[in-house]
Amino acid sequence: MIEGFVIRRAVEADVALILAFIRKLAAYERLADELEVTEERLRQTLFRESRGAEVIIGEYHRAPVAFALFFHNYSTFLGKPGIYIEDLYVDEPYRRNGFGFAMLQHIVHLAKERNCGRVEWAVLDWNEPAIRFYESLGARAMSDWTIYRLSGPSLERLAEGNCTGAEHN
Repeated sequence: MIEGFVIRRAVEADVALILAFIRKLAAYERLADELEVTEERLRQTLFRESRGAEVIIGEYHRAPVAFALFFHNYSTFLGKPGIYIEDLYVDEPYRRNGFGFAMLQHIVHLAKERNCGRVEWAVLDWNEPAIRFYESLGARAMSDWTIYRLSGPSLERLAEGNCTGAEHN
């Protein structure tokens, strides 16, 4: 562990801090114009009974410098739960100090405690520093898989039954 660096589970009082981290991450990933999240939405989805995800905060000498948001998924092939890391972010001035490694290692420890079979995440293909970091840990790109996403109008259309799929084949 890095002296002065502590990882803790986020609490509801951290909602504004979590949103600030998400905004920084969105700016870094050049996706700030896609943000729809609000403090209230975070409060409802992260700190109510049916939590959608968990958040950890990394603090260096009591100042928040990193966060990670993750949730459980399931591998039918392994017959075990897994953890999917949606976001892992370290503030720019604190990068390359081992904080990202410590955050990832913390999540891996949680995965082992929870009898998970794997930990997964996605990385933007232009983010070479992150790719090199993950590969140095032994992680491998799943290049034979392509991620698909339904959101916005497409999600609504399919949910409402206004799309059969056949017209798109």
